[in-house]
Amino acid sequence: MIKRVTVPSLFPPPTYSHASVVEAGTNLAFLAGAVPLDADGKLVGEGDAVRQARQVVANLEEQLHAVGSDLAHVLSTEVYVVSGEPAMLSAVWEVVEASGLSAGPHSSTLLGVACLGYTGQLVEITATAVVPDGS
Repeated sequence: MIKRVTVPSLFPPPTYSHASVVEAGTNLAFLAGAVPLDADGKLVGEGDAVRQARQVVANLEEQLHAVGSDLAHVLSTEVYVVSGEPAMLSAVWEVVEASGLSAGPHSSTLLGVACLGYTGQLVEITATAVVPDGS
């Protein structure tokens, strides 16, 4: 159902694939950005990108479950971090790796950005996932 491709002629990515191919007829879910808000709409982990990343991954899992998918079926992500510091981006990426998202490995882009939509928000993750048959 999912073929993950690492291109031999390119620099080998550490924990993601260069591309993912899905067979025709497969259901895909395009998820809006998961944000670090709790169920009441309150920001989790103000000033703490790692804590926010954990909340974002938890919220992403909820989005996936709602459409009949899970972290193992994520094809690609975009990880946004409000920072220009590689160390901060790396710290957030460690949360992504620990979550199981990179187990595919899926295709991903990690970006440092100037700001995100909610006041105090430091992390957001968008995703595309396969919805397995029978969901």
